[in-house]
Amino acid sequence: MAQLDYRTAGESHGVALTTLVEGMPAGVTIDEPLINRELARRQGGYGRGGRMKIERDEVTILSGLRRGVTIGSPITLQLVNRDHRIDEAPPVVRPRPGHADLAGSLKWLTADCRNTLERASARETAARVAAGAMVRSLLDEFGIIVGGYVVRLGGVESDVSEGGTLAGRIALRDANEAYCPDADAAKKMIAAIKHAKIDKDTLGGVVEVRVEGCPPGLGSCMRWQDKLDGRLMQAVGSIQAFKGVEIGCGFAAADRPGSQVHDPIAFDPAMVDTASVGFVRRSNNAGGLEGGMTNGEPIVIRGAMKPISTLLQGMDSVNLETKVPERSDYERSDISAVPAASVVAENVVAFEVARVFLGKFGGDTLAEVRASYDAFLAAARSVGGGGGG
Repeated sequence: MAQLDYRTAGESHGVALTTLVEGMPAGVTIDEPLINRELARRQGGYGRGGRMKIERDEVTILSGLRRGVTIGSPITLQLVNRDHRIDEAPPVVRPRPGHADLAGSLKWLTADCRNTLERASARETAARVAAGAMVRSLLDEFGIIVGGYVVRLGGVESDVSEGGTLAGRIALRDANEAYCPDADAAKKMIAAIKHAKIDKDTLGGVVEVRVEGCPPGLGSCMRWQDKLDGRLMQAVGSIQAFKGVEIGCGFAAADRPGSQVHDPIAFDPAMVDTASVGFVRRSNNAGGLEGGMTNGEPIVIRGAMKPISTLLQGMDSVNLETKVPERSDYERSDISAVPAASVVAENVVAFEVARVFLGKFGGDTLAEVRASYDAFLAAARSVGGGGGG
């Protein structure tokens, strides 16, 4: 069986975005409405621009399914762009600071930044959301839940303990356009975005993704390439405009003594029949990952998104054709895409979790994956004896 993986293709104003997913076992019923709901959430959130009024992302599944169920072959997902005008779109010769414009123009030796920005655009993340949302049909089979939300925006901090459980946080998140579980903070975030629009400026923020229900042992410490924390950081850090990633208490761990960082281990017989197989922690500063592997606690990862680099007011730049100082070009954009970015982060994390899950329990069919998963949990519960199984 091939390793679960995906590739995306397409430009911001091209005909369509395409995602090719390989390595899904046969027998998984794909929840197509879930994919479309995640795509719609990505298009929403307060602070989005005019492009989202044009596009209505809905997935078309071109291959890999029969009657809605995977058959083991590559799965092709397509999102048609309504705003298809790549051949008519004007050249961009005044690069935007913070965007890929100048670096790409120098890399591909052209004064027209259009060729770079069409692929570098965050429009590409719709294809990644489709892939992540699709593999959640597999995670659902094993009770693994993934949720993302905004924890900071424009300097406004939130209390994400609101709602208690992940399901509770998701319900509160979905009740406002800031995608934040803290309703009071959400109002302040929206107010900050409104003020930034008046100032013709943009705002960044921090999103958090939480994964519950993962068994211990996903990922590996044997090869650096297989460490799950590294894979997750790459997935989140590669989202357009993300500049920082942390897991668990993250950077705060550098300022604390070890006694306030590492999570004491306990054994709770009442938890033996859960994915944690009975081993519990009083804290989760590790964010559910130790040595590149899941430890049975929830995975907690955060990503910092910088303000969008397309400003209505423009910024100092240089005309690449004349080398004369000018203000940067303007491409239709958002004031803040942090809420939307939380959806992207949620789904790229979901894909990486599904990837390592199948790496450990993989088989050609869902039935084989389930048998392997059940056998592992049974064996893990008996490790060391002493009432564990």
